[in-house]
Amino acid sequence: MAAVTPVGRFAPTPSGRMHLGNVFAALIAWLSVRSRDGEMVLRMEDLDTQRTSADFADILRDDLRWLGLDYDRETPPQSQRSAVYDQYFELLRERGLLYPCYCTRSQLHSVNAPHLSDGTYVYTGTCRGLAAPPPNRIPAWRVMVTDKVWTVEDKVQGHYELNLATHCGDMVVRRADGCYVYQLAVTVDDGEAGVTEVVRGMDLLSSAPRQMYLQELFGFPHPEYGHVPMLLAPDGRRLSKRDRDLDLGELRKHVSRETLTGTLAYAAGLIDQNVPISPQELAKEFAWSKLKGESIFLDATQLY
Repeated sequence: MAAVTPVGRFAPTPSGRMHLGNVFAALIAWLSVRSRDGEMVLRMEDLDTQRTSADFADILRDDLRWLGLDYDRETPPQSQRSAVYDQYFELLRERGLLYPCYCTRSQLHSVNAPHLSDGTYVYTGTCRGLAAPPPNRIPAWRVMVTDKVWTVEDKVQGHYELNLATHCGDMVVRRADGCYVYQLAVTVDDGEAGVTEVVRGMDLLSSAPRQMYLQELFGFPHPEYGHVPMLLAPDGRRLSKRDRDLDLGELRKHVSRETLTGTLAYAAGLIDQNVPISPQELAKEFAWSKLKGESIFLDATQLY
């Protein structure tokens, strides 16, 4: 049997300048694919058209070029794929897996509703089989989940498992305003693009079982997953786009891409010394086994 060409992807949200956490996830995704002569796909995740813009998408492309993280093709942004998502939504409806949900935000977050230890609510199926819908209210749409444990053998985090029925309950796939949610859009996008490997931040680890369930419903194969550690400031703060001094616009004024790549690679355990290195050089010796699994504390001010 011929070896399958690895297909990875970088899927940023064009809502602002990339920060170091975004750069790190993009770098690891790129290294994993390029180290095996695979294919890299770029996709703009702009479902939230109120926060995203074409100008930010152009800036993201320019930043990737500056970083030396090339890609082989760019798929259409999510904002242009509503008709495609409609088809998969109808597929679920035809199979009797969808139902309208009229619960308000306050009802979902009520103190009487079941919540996990992190404060997120577990939907109990209140509107499943609802006899009479409330008048003058537009529903969201949920897909029924099964009482099944989904397991992920993550390249970084190791064995992870989740039962959707007890962790989140039936999932919203389309909001009341007609917008499709992240889980459905990403599953369809990755499946249609032939993505075989998903690399992203470990804060999205719990999304993997959700997407695996939808992949099974849509007939897509499961990709491999690698959820990379989060980059944290020395005080434990998660790096974000609000940290303007750490975004790529500022960093490009002060450091070379080789210095930036070397700093990230050293902090992650990929190289033994903090020395400038290009992504192309780093790809020659990349191995998932070198990558740290726990959060990485990084004092980015030392770059200046």
